[in-house]
Amino acid sequence: MHLYLHIPFCHQACHYCDFHFSTNLVQKKAMVEAICEEINLQKSYLPDSPLETIYLGGGTPSLLNPSELEEIFAQINKHFSVDSQAEITLEANPEDLKFEYLKALKSLGINRLSIGIQSFQEKNLPYLNRNHSASDSLNCIQQAQAIGFDHISLDLIYGIPKNSLADLEADLQCAISSKVDHISAYSLTIEPKTVFGIQKKKGAFQEIEEDMMSDSFVLVRKRLTEAGFDDYETSNFAKNQRYSRHNTSYWNQEPYLGIGPSAHSFNGTSRQWNIAKNGLYIKSIGEGKIPAEIEILSPENKLNEYLMTRLRTAWGIDLNVVKSAYQAINREFPQVAVNDWIQNGLAVLEKNQLKLIGPGKLMADKLASDLFVV
Repeated sequence: MHLYLHIPFCHQACHYCDFHFSTNLVQKKAMVEAICEEINLQKSYLPDSPLETIYLGGGTPSLLNPSELEEIFAQINKHFSVDSQAEITLEANPEDLKFEYLKALKSLGINRLSIGIQSFQEKNLPYLNRNHSASDSLNCIQQAQAIGFDHISLDLIYGIPKNSLADLEADLQCAISSKVDHISAYSLTIEPKTVFGIQKKKGAFQEIEEDMMSDSFVLVRKRLTEAGFDDYETSNFAKNQRYSRHNTSYWNQEPYLGIGPSAHSFNGTSRQWNIAKNGLYIKSIGEGKIPAEIEILSPENKLNEYLMTRLRTAWGIDLNVVKSAYQAINREFPQVAVNDWIQNGLAVLEKNQLKLIGPGKLMADKLASDLFVV
């Protein structure tokens, strides 16, 4: 079983936070108390088996001090058993990972860090609204490794306007040289309510050309695989099979419980998501109510989610599973589309597992839609 805590603490305003937690200690305390209480209210959501992963992410959970983290972990341990080999991840910004804080994280049992580097180049950091410097990034990685964190993931962004492939190459080389075992590389995406989305609407933001984005994607895969990383998911690369167990559980459609504003949960038959507004979330939890909407997943929903997530992974889709799902809803499987993928060098079929290869990986979402049931 898997536990995800969406911690909406941010250094600056973002689309899911309606106040600035890092300076408002009263509201910060109220949110920690609400998260702890939701853990209590949701203790029966998952089957009674040990948690295999715990993920503190979303927002900036590294703004929690050690005592606040300890309070949350005490509540988790009160209501759930935690596997002795559980993967316990904290998302963090480089500027928060000072030496003493890192030691405290280690003592709390956190054994994996996901660090929001975004870029190692000074010119990109203000543009990406980051509060850290390139030296902060390098220092926190080195200090974490010195303390004993041997499972570290770095987040990188590519497709940054006014960046060349040489700029991306430099970022990749810094990440590889840092000797971490996991790198997540994402294209810069523009969401409507973000700073970039607002700028785009006003005509003040220009996205990079599609060809440049494709070239960047290819370069990321080439350099990281040459350096010994497996591209086990479209945006995720790992050495020595140190895959993110938590994220892999999503792609395998395993049950998980999400805690906090905007957090999603999945129990195998339904999906639910908490209200996004922090104030309304705290108020509802204080009244003993889970502020969530619930969707019962239809066979079509489940099939489409399986296709969307699994086609992005190195394991691909099991055609027996997909064809059985089609048969169960009296629909004809689009074998012609699959044959076209294979003939055009976009996919291979190995022991009934259909896996995307080469340019197919760049088209994962589009190809998945070829098989969607609508």
